[in-house]
Amino acid sequence: MTPSTTLTPQAVHMALAYRPVIRLVSEIADHGAIPHHALGSTLSDLSRTQLRRAVHRADSLCLLQRTPTGRALSPAGEELADVYEATARWARRHNYPAAFCDFADRVHHALTLLTTDARPSDGPAPTDTDGPTRLLTDWLTRHTPNVSADLSREGRE
Repeated sequence: MTPSTTLTPQAVHMALAYRPVIRLVSEIADHGAIPHHALGSTLSDLSRTQLRRAVHRADSLCLLQRTPTGRALSPAGEELADVYEATARWARRHNYPAAFCDFADRVHHALTLLTTDARPSDGPAPTDTDGPTRLLTDWLTRHTPNVSADLSREGRE
């Protein structure tokens, strides 16, 4: 993110909780840099439009580094991958949003729970969100200084 870039909290949520960004970041974190020519075949479950948007959104938050051979995670991307993993573990422990759910959907729903006033319509949401909220707030504070990282629970109950 360039110093002149200002992202709204909604834009950050749209970028971080976008399933294709979650897939892109977690794929690179798990398996290393993706060669330029192999992006589509590596993430074959995503359409070309989803891939283009994922790369654009990840670039807007400086999550990727371009190497001579492909795309790798920047330090911010590596830290975000850790946040995604911790958030998925927390959500899995609470069977949120369901007992069986893929990684990207689990992270997406958990981030939505943590960053918006949205509440699930099919049952109560977990209430002990301090751990993942703190990790996400710390990441936002370090990597998106122009965005309000206030994820406090005040006014949501």
